[in-house]
Amino acid sequence: MIELTTPITDEDINKLKAGDVIAISGQILTARDQAHKRILEEGAPCDIEGSVLFHAGPIIKEEENENDDGESKYVMVAVGPTTSMRMNPYESDVLDMGAKIIIGKGGMDDSVREALIRNNAVYVVATGGCAALYVDKVNEIKGVNWLDLGMPEAIWDLDVESFGPLIVAMDAQGNSLYD
Repeated sequence: MIELTTPITDEDINKLKAGDVIAISGQILTARDQAHKRILEEGAPCDIEGSVLFHAGPIIKEEENENDDGESKYVMVAVGPTTSMRMNPYESDVLDMGAKIIIGKGGMDDSVREALIRNNAVYVVATGGCAALYVDKVNEIKGVNWLDLGMPEAIWDLDVESFGPLIVAMDAQGNSLYD
């Protein structure tokens, strides 16, 4: 398994080819279709250069902090991939903004393949049904953006350790396991 640490660099991507198994440590941002749409309309609420975007709608539990500061504490219950093809209309433009790894399931279209090549990025798949396995790789929820979209659609900023296994399904050279 190839271990990567965020932010992801061109050198990291150059080592990857379709079929490789990877794990990621550092920052992962969840983003589904409504978040992708808003990123294009308003700009990203955080730096996505060299980022890892996870097509996921996590299950989050909100708890009151014990320190009475009035802020909520969020605890992740489960996080698994959602179907990536819903992001096809937006993903090429988001990749053009600097994202380097997209995590999802089910594959993406040729416009995304072209954007992966153009931006030296990859699409990796997470195994559906493994949300309990993946949540164990999340150390902390560092923050949330656009909670007004609802918990599954918000952008959750996650600190992860050896998040995976993930399979490179579409690489930066245009190879795809879906061919």
